[in-house]
Amino acid sequence: MRVYVLNGPNLGRLGSRQVDVYGVTSYSDLADMCADVGAELGLDVVVRQTDAEHELIGWLHAAADEGAAVVLNPAAWSHYSIAVRDACAMLRGPLVEVHISNIHAREEFRHHSVVSAVATGVICGLGVDGYRLALHHLASRPSDATA
Repeated sequence: MRVYVLNGPNLGRLGSRQVDVYGVTSYSDLADMCADVGAELGLDVVVRQTDAEHELIGWLHAAADEGAAVVLNPAAWSHYSIAVRDACAMLRGPLVEVHISNIHAREEFRHHSVVSAVATGVICGLGVDGYRLALHHLASRPSDATA
């Protein structure tokens, strides 16, 4: 199963950005962990990060065309990007939305995600372990299961 692990703006700064909120794991370490966990589970994992909304939308379109599963941390786009939400709604495979921090325990503007309504599931507040859990969930789904 192909799984795209897609990350939105500022996540490339993990390990140096607000370590009290996001922890000390670097983005490189996160990407390596996702690839390693995916390999252990027999998943074909592709990890990407962008600060450009149009690039993320293009990756979501490609995943939709392939019928691939997606683990998505839309970051700030979670809270306002209807374009990202609409691209997620086109996915034919499962979508797990992941947030490193608990968005419900942060600033009020972060409490709502426009993506959540079209996601198969949402994991938030478990740090980078949320990615590991998302990959385990996807690996345990029947191969013919859809979102």
